[in-house]
Amino acid sequence: MSQQEDIAVTKFREYLRVNTEQPNPDYEGCAKFLCGLATELGIECQTIRSEEYMPFVLMSIPGAQPELPALLLYSHTDVVPTFKDHWTHDPYSAFKDESGNIFARGAQDMKCVGSQYIEAIRRHFGRGKKQWKRTIHLLFGPDEEIGGDKGMRSFALTEEFRKLNIGFALDEGLASENDTYKVFYGERVPWWLKVTCGGNPGHGSKFIENTAAEKMQKVINSALAFREEQRQLLTNHSDWTLGDVTTLNLNQAHGGVQINVVPEKYELYFDIRVTPKMDFNEMQSRIEKWCTDAGPDVKFEFIQKLETRFMTSTSRDDPFWAAFEDALTKEDCKFTKEIFPAATDSRYIRGLGIGSLGFSPMINTPVLLHDHNEFLNEKVFLRGVQIYETLIDKLAMV
Repeated sequence: MSQQEDIAVTKFREYLRVNTEQPNPDYEGCAKFLCGLATELGIECQTIRSEEYMPFVLMSIPGAQPELPALLLYSHTDVVPTFKDHWTHDPYSAFKDESGNIFARGAQDMKCVGSQYIEAIRRHFGRGKKQWKRTIHLLFGPDEEIGGDKGMRSFALTEEFRKLNIGFALDEGLASENDTYKVFYGERVPWWLKVTCGGNPGHGSKFIENTAAEKMQKVINSALAFREEQRQLLTNHSDWTLGDVTTLNLNQAHGGVQINVVPEKYELYFDIRVTPKMDFNEMQSRIEKWCTDAGPDVKFEFIQKLETRFMTSTSRDDPFWAAFEDALTKEDCKFTKEIFPAATDSRYIRGLGIGSLGFSPMINTPVLLHDHNEFLNEKVFLRGVQIYETLIDKLAMV
């Protein structure tokens, strides 16, 4: 650490150098690093393991009133793959340029937030505050970037999680390219859909009746018409964001054996993100109609389908929201309330009826999660630590 660099930045960069890239994340090295930070600060830390899920790291600060539901500060540790040829600097070097931009995979998604939690606690401890009214759990989870099946999706259903007695949670958000922070109180749910179109095979020189290709075309036309309908809704409502509508994309199509053989089937794979504002039964009925209208022997199945409609309260009547809003007001932060357009591990927490807000304190920053040359400026990072100092203090004292 140079004399000029804040210890929070130094520790953030050290965390970024731990390679937790999917599909082979170094979870053991990550747990060792995180538990080392906890030891530095005198925080109880454990690594929780099971055959059902990958390792979680849990840090706990007991509250003065431990019977009260606890505050959960959640972040995931894994990151998406990199293509190093497209990076200006090694994505696991945490290179910092002369402007203070720190380049690394995970700089925005979401090792920044996990670091900000810890560094905010470090600052509180440095001022002598060691305890809040509520217990604070800092939980670092695996496998979010591949759906969370071996991560929060499984862990949230266990007795270990139930015993944490969570009353409210914070998780990741998104960077903002202007001076207004984004706060996410709900999120769209992923419906990953496989449609199989069966038909008569035959020689490629004939007019075969009832082909799989004809049915595939009808399904695609219906699906893309729905996509355009949702796009127009977003265009026509200037106050809406992407989370207010349902998106659909056809991302894979498989079929055929060789160029002169009419295939017996095609398989289509759609990534649908359903807004919680939509009637889920209506959405499923639409999908059923697309397949029925396409003709016989057209079937669908869901590879993943969640139906979490729960949205966290943003009413002043809710004490956690009131505390969150008061903290941002105290920090003079402008913010908007939105539905998250993609998916985070908050969907599993909200699915249990627990309020969770997605918030990554990054403004005036290009959105580079999953992109080449992902970076975060150290001043933006440190401002986020300051904001989390106030947020943690307010929320843990509710």
